[in-house]
Amino acid sequence: MAEPTKDLKTEQPDDAQQLAEAIDKGEQKAPSVNVDADLAKAKAYSVSDIDRSQEGAQAAEAVTAPQLATPGPVEINQPAEDASGDPDKFRSMAREVNPRISE
Repeated sequence: MAEPTKDLKTEQPDDAQQLAEAIDKGEQKAPSVNVDADLAKAKAYSVSDIDRSQEGAQAAEAVTAPQLATPGPVEINQPAEDASGDPDKFRSMAREVNPRISE
């Protein structure tokens, strides 16, 4: 089995370093980048042809449609009680819910 390399410095620099040195020396022309053209090409590839059509929109709608019906809000009719904080009212309410409660 080979011994792991402990010296991480290599004799040859990587390609990016070689390119940077060649550009500095004038041996090679610096690459030019047209960001707007690259962005336009990337946008063209980011959406498939079917997604641009009506068929794709219908397929997306079918896939993302909810599978189960969700119920709407239900109004609960509760009589408005006096929220005075009176302990006797609380006890009487508790007796209505559970008649076994004694004083």
